[in-house]
Amino acid sequence: MLIIKSVAIFILAGLCEIGGGYLVWLWIKEEKPLWIGLLGGFILALYGAVATLQTSNFAKVYATYGGFFIVLSLLWAYKFDKYSPNKYDIIGALIALFGVCIIYYSPRH
Repeated sequence: MLIIKSVAIFILAGLCEIGGGYLVWLWIKEEKPLWIGLLGGFILALYGAVATLQTSNFAKVYATYGGFFIVLSLLWAYKFDKYSPNKYDIIGALIALFGVCIIYYSPRH
């Protein structure tokens, strides 16, 4: 149950960072209204708070989050930017995710 909760927190943090960053991107790069950028900034700040819900230390949380971020970024780009990941994107993302799960979820003595 703790692993499911932890994965859910990583996913929520990823959605906050990617979603907030995407809104700031739209505001600056695509000249969307200022409120879009401000909302993005608020969501980015929320990401920082969500990450603190993990039970481990900063180093392990942020290292592990990197792998989740890679996978979520590709999924976000697929959904919202019509980006089609190729097999190397997918393989690389899965390797990264597998690696960070070893870092975070392996037993410690």
